[in-house]
Amino acid sequence: MNDGGDASRLYFASSPDIEVETPLIKESATALAAWAARPGEIFTVSDADGVGYRARLVSLDPPVAIPFVRLAESHEGCELVLCQALPARERFELILEKLTELGAARIVPFSSRHSLTLKERDASQRKSHRWPHLLQRASRQCRRTMLPELSDVLPFEAMLQEVHEADLALILDVRPEALPLRQLFATAQTPQRIALLVGPEGGFAPEEIAQAQQAGAIAVSLGQRILRTESAAIVTASLLQYRFGDLG
Repeated sequence: MNDGGDASRLYFASSPDIEVETPLIKESATALAAWAARPGEIFTVSDADGVGYRARLVSLDPPVAIPFVRLAESHEGCELVLCQALPARERFELILEKLTELGAARIVPFSSRHSLTLKERDASQRKSHRWPHLLQRASRQCRRTMLPELSDVLPFEAMLQEVHEADLALILDVRPEALPLRQLFATAQTPQRIALLVGPEGGFAPEEIAQAQQAGAIAVSLGQRILRTESAAIVTASLLQYRFGDLG
């Protein structure tokens, strides 16, 4: 649904000096379009060594910015992919905003047995067209170097491709036999890519959990409390970023 991901990162063409106009790489047009950038706005721009700077955009053609702050070295954690069953009302907008702030690399909305479809979600008031703008706004607020990649709404079976592509895939499960997340943290090695599958109000159907497990996902539990879908997504993503990522 958007042009997020690595293609939305902004890079200087050479190592910049503070308060000196410095050109961005020639390929910046795609990234600037993804951010809907305008001259005068401030972005986080990296140099060839991955060092970040806060910089004010001077012009789009050619792309030039003035760095004014060199940022502290950042730890690039694992790549977090949130696969979120499409919830009702404004809950998905909240999830998009908070998962952007928490550093999710990719967000994949999907339909499941107990979730809405995109058509049902937009029936009363079409809001899905606003999702890319919401990601831009949240990414600017938390000074991200790139926009999260937002997928189209997928059917459940197509979403499971994210499980195949992850080093560690987790599906939230309220059943007693699910592995406590704390127990997983005690033994798991740091993966490069995590896929987190979060169900809708009402949870996953048993056959959906079985399908995900057959694809390689581990059924995990947050404990005895039953959280709302947006709370489950935010809490679990926070814990994953704290354990494996760059949070804290």
